[in-house]
Amino acid sequence: MDTSHVELLAPAGCFPSLQAAINAGADAIYFGLGNLNMRSVARRSFDTTDLPEIMARVKAAPAVHSGKPIKAYLALNTVVYDNELDKAREILTQAKANNVDAVILADMAILQIAKDLDLPVHLSTQLSISNYQALSFYAPHCERVVLARECSLSKIRVIHEQIQSNHLLGNTGHLMELEAFAHGALCIATSGRCSMSLYHEGLSANRGACRQLCRRSYKVTDTDTGQEMTLDNNFVFSPSDIAVIDILDQVIASGISVLKVEGRGRAPEYVHTVITAYRKALTALRNNTYNKDFVESLFTDLKTVYNRDLSTGYYLGKPQEWSKKYGSKATHTKTIVGPVTNFFTKLNVAEIHAQAAPISVGDKFAIIGPTTGVLEGIITELRVDEQSVQTAPQGSRFSLKLPNRVRRSDSFYYMKPAAN
Repeated sequence: MDTSHVELLAPAGCFPSLQAAINAGADAIYFGLGNLNMRSVARRSFDTTDLPEIMARVKAAPAVHSGKPIKAYLALNTVVYDNELDKAREILTQAKANNVDAVILADMAILQIAKDLDLPVHLSTQLSISNYQALSFYAPHCERVVLARECSLSKIRVIHEQIQSNHLLGNTGHLMELEAFAHGALCIATSGRCSMSLYHEGLSANRGACRQLCRRSYKVTDTDTGQEMTLDNNFVFSPSDIAVIDILDQVIASGISVLKVEGRGRAPEYVHTVITAYRKALTALRNNTYNKDFVESLFTDLKTVYNRDLSTGYYLGKPQEWSKKYGSKATHTKTIVGPVTNFFTKLNVAEIHAQAAPISVGDKFAIIGPTTGVLEGIITELRVDEQSVQTAPQGSRFSLKLPNRVRRSDSFYYMKPAAN
């Protein structure tokens, strides 16, 4: 299957995640700045002072997979008020000056500012575009649309076929591009336009401040009788996460040319694992080695990082599946061992101070840092005081050989199986 036209788009909420996405094979990354993006209160978030460094890293990255330079898109897709328009213009002016490749937006005032600055525009899923007529209305103002997450593959195919038959061009003179979420969180509300947090806590999900109230366990009670309904699952507002890796061929065949991974608030190892898996899947499709056993191995990898169960979402036109617990069902968790204290370039050997925990031969590890990104592996040999050991005790300094360079102050983690 030809996948040369497919863009793998990765989330980046911090520099380790950004580097992890680049290293794992992303064709493009998307990020937010400050409080005008849908992940503005996430633990991992960039501000405007980070923009030059973000773009420098992206533009310096080698174009390994598509043969084209990696691209970077700025998400400025929240509800925006009058008193914020000057700030929005300032951010977009900086984006233009730093050669950001496009802005992802949902507000028409932001669209007008982007047009004034001659910035390429991608329309956010927040607009819930789910039919050809809506797409054709917006086409003169953008080059790409992130379709509503509620669209099935059959509906996407109808939109794509009309783009082809009507030769619908975006404002750059190319056929309109269709982008869809391939992996990550799915909201109970239409295309994420939820008001639950705003009603209950005065914090709007549409302003990047979702409190995740939908993820809690709920009971349904008849207030007249006091009788409680019997439910097969109390997480009635919490959809499972999307994962299309087992129907990736169908997604691409429907007309989707951009596979978007959700997760700007997720940890760097999430970005590393998910982008690696989808890059492998795209390569397998191209090489005709995409099969059930291969996909199952990728699912095993995907389940090691944050997930609320995995399903195909709305794409196959089936009833939505639901999460069955609060929080992540990841099969592995990370435990900090300590910082990297030295790296010997000629030997490719790192020294680590086991400040917080011991580590043993056979353990899975991850080294995470702002320039390193994520480096994972399994320990085959440990040395303490130049002696080979089975376990480096807490408090010791140990060394191990690595396939790639890491940096001082990178964090070394033990990736252990999660408790049931």
